[in-house]
Amino acid sequence: MANKSVLGLFDNADTAADATDVLLEAGCAQEDFDVLTGSPYPEGAFGEKNPKHHIYVFPLVGALMGLSVALLLTAGTQLAYPMVTGGKPILAFPAMTIIGYEGTLLGAVIFTILGIIFESRLPRPKLDPYDPRITEGYIGLLVTCTEEKVDVMEQALRRGKAVDVIHEKGRAL
Repeated sequence: MANKSVLGLFDNADTAADATDVLLEAGCAQEDFDVLTGSPYPEGAFGEKNPKHHIYVFPLVGALMGLSVALLLTAGTQLAYPMVTGGKPILAFPAMTIIGYEGTLLGAVIFTILGIIFESRLPRPKLDPYDPRITEGYIGLLVTCTEEKVDVMEQALRRGKAVDVIHEKGRAL
């Protein structure tokens, strides 16, 4: 069963917040709808779920991997080309700390960028329906459901006083 998307447009925040209750009564889970708005609203103002972000894991993993690669690179280079001078040890710790620091930062930065791309769900080969009126002040409720529930969710959005309902194909109903 393929998931379909239905977008309901609302002209004010109170109506959109009331429509989330109508969606919940119609059997839609909180994870199945998103609120689209061009204006900033506090988290949970419409009764939507709180998103869980795991972006903090990416820099930590990147830093550990960058440090590991940097230490392997410096130790491997010093062991592959040993240069004994005045009885000093082959592995020079001060030189390894500088490269280790730079490798740690480079790994953290690269993995942070990858984490941002991953957490932003990019690239998105299949786009959900969208209406440019959202940037003009309208509020959109984007419901993702199975094909069998599309009509039920459309009726729920209409009961919630949606100004317009748009299906995945982009046509208004």
